[in-house]
Amino acid sequence: MISIRPTEAGDERALLAMARAEPLFSAVEADTVAELLHDYFHLPDHNGYLFLSAVEDARLLGFACYGPTPLTEGTFTVYWVCVDVAGRGRGIGRALMHAVEAGVQDSGGRLIVLDTSGRPAYAPTRAFYERIGYTRTATIPDYYSPGDDLVLFTRPLAANT
Repeated sequence: MISIRPTEAGDERALLAMARAEPLFSAVEADTVAELLHDYFHLPDHNGYLFLSAVEDARLLGFACYGPTPLTEGTFTVYWVCVDVAGRGRGIGRALMHAVEAGVQDSGGRLIVLDTSGRPAYAPTRAFYERIGYTRTATIPDYYSPGDDLVLFTRPLAANT
């Protein structure tokens, strides 16, 4: 059975290996995951970064990183979602995103923002976000590099009552 829980120190090696093995992540992006994970483990406020792990029988199958967006009221950003190749197609990405949404709501969040690349290799990623209820809100042409657009998605959350 797959469970989603806050990332623990024992997840670090597998999580970083997964980020480095993900073909969509560049080496710089994988290094950035390592930096954010360092903040999560070593700073009292995590520098605003929260990590969740998807595990099954003590095996890490995916992770998500998100946090409150600075200088906003109730907006949270999803920075990374990654599912191991062996875990794809099993609903792990969806479970991670539902856990992120619950965490955002529990923290009083009202809006989730995430972005991804406009490159063709990211078409399944963009389709996934749309399938789980995120709205493609904006595209910034040539943002990452010439020919690589930034595609922004948002999802408002119901207010906690």
